Amino acid sequence: MTSLLIGPDLRARCAWVGDDPEYRRYHDEEWGTALHGDRALFEKMALEGFQAGLSWITILRKRPRFREVFAGFEPEAVAAFDESDVERLMGDAGIIRNRAKIEATIGNARLVRAMAEGELDALMWSFAPPATGARPSSFAEVPAVTPESTALSKELRRRGFRFVGPTTMYALMQSAGMVDDHIAGCWRA
Repeated sequence: MTSLLIGPDLRARCAWVGDDPEYRRYHDEEWGTALHGDRALFEKMALEGFQAGLSWITILRKRPRFREVFAGFEPEAVAAFDESDVERLMGDAGIIRNRAKIEATIGNARLVRAMAEGELDALMWSFAPPATGARPSSFAEVPAVTPESTALSKELRRRGFRFVGPTTMYALMQSAGMVDDHIAGCWRA
């Protein structure tokens, strides 16, 4: 598989974008852009957890509904969800109806709520590796797991967070701009 793809606008992009306009928008506007804030990172953590075992485009297409039913991913609001909310969410075909992931999102919100404001942001970003300026030249150079994502996963798990494995945390690090995995030659690189 080629690592770069020329889009309809004649820009070279990371080839995982394919020809899907929503993926192209996500790549161009969000993926790899520094993301800060407890609410934003909680949302990213939750959605990456829901993505486990699925394609990201599935989550991306369902993201508006996820935001609607999970109260905009405001940790305080989600932390107040109870068993009736779990049942409501289990019945909503607009999201991924996985009880363990729904319950983990609610439990993770409670953990975020118990943290000081800004603590989740500071914690997650403390595991970002130093920027090297070097970008991968091909997909083969992009890891699925790194020592930093493993350490972040371990710390989050120690604190009680769920669905935060090393691969999931590396995907979060990529999408939240903690690492820059845009392929060399990508217009975003």
